[in-house]
Amino acid sequence: MTLSIKDIQAPIQDVMANFEGKFRSFMKSDVFLLDKIMNYIVKRKGKQMRPMFVFLSAGTGGEINEMAYRGAALIELLHTATLVHDDVVDDSNYRRGFFSINALWKNKIAVLVGDYLLSRGLLLSIDNEDFEQLKIVSNAVREMSEGELLQIAKARRLDITEEVYYDIIRQKTASLIASCCAVGASAAGLNKEQISMFREFGEKVGMAFQIKDDLFDYGTAEIGKPLGIDIKEKKMTLPLIYALNHAKRSEKRHIINLVKNKSHKSAKVKEVIAFVKDSGGIEYSNEVMRRYSNEAIALMNDFPESDYKTSLIQLVQFTIERKK
Repeated sequence: MTLSIKDIQAPIQDVMANFEGKFRSFMKSDVFLLDKIMNYIVKRKGKQMRPMFVFLSAGTGGEINEMAYRGAALIELLHTATLVHDDVVDDSNYRRGFFSINALWKNKIAVLVGDYLLSRGLLLSIDNEDFEQLKIVSNAVREMSEGELLQIAKARRLDITEEVYYDIIRQKTASLIASCCAVGASAAGLNKEQISMFREFGEKVGMAFQIKDDLFDYGTAEIGKPLGIDIKEKKMTLPLIYALNHAKRSEKRHIINLVKNKSHKSAKVKEVIAFVKDSGGIEYSNEVMRRYSNEAIALMNDFPESDYKTSLIQLVQFTIERKK
């Protein structure tokens, strides 16, 4: 039986409730329009897995203190800023099933809101002299931007190797979860080596998380991600990369042509999905995902048993067993 987020949250239930209030106060603005938009953002938060990784890492490594709250808020502020800007770049009208900021308030306001969130996060750290945390999170934001640009550069030619794919998802997705765990460890007062271990733990979880997301493209989700959306967007994901690497030259050329020129047709997308399934791309990706998650869990062996550590490991299992 897969545990729910609520079950996993049990040891930090009060912490998460306190965080909501603190996060609202960090986002407050005297400008009415900004305050209205901030309220809209706070009300539409998702599963809040990022703060959970911060608090469970802090609890596993030592204690959950005010610095951990600020670290979680810093990550949420900077990450939300990147999402608001992403929606402008992608011309996207929806975010988690709700209207995006740019859809409701237009691009100019959305870009300024992203800038505001970024500056609130930076000032939160600077005012409290949380320089170590600021360094960790700023590095993650840089890596996320580089990962996006690397994917855009490579996607044009559809020639992504498995190694390049890992580089892209390490930067785009895993760097953020790695920074959550490193920030929690740093707030708990752990040494550099231990903080690095938590960062590596988060990176491996992030890799597994993204591969799970890729698998949803092939009909493994209950609800949420539509079938074949990555193929339609010409994104090269692990199941497809593996299948292409193990195909005959003529078949490989045919499938690449379908993705490049005919992925707007549902029948052609179904053909690509069938090809990936028949080539063992799903099994291989599942195998890689589980390897990353097992390696992550093994990194926690040296830390004492606690409810926090149990929940942190359950959160890893949740990321690879989730159905949406």
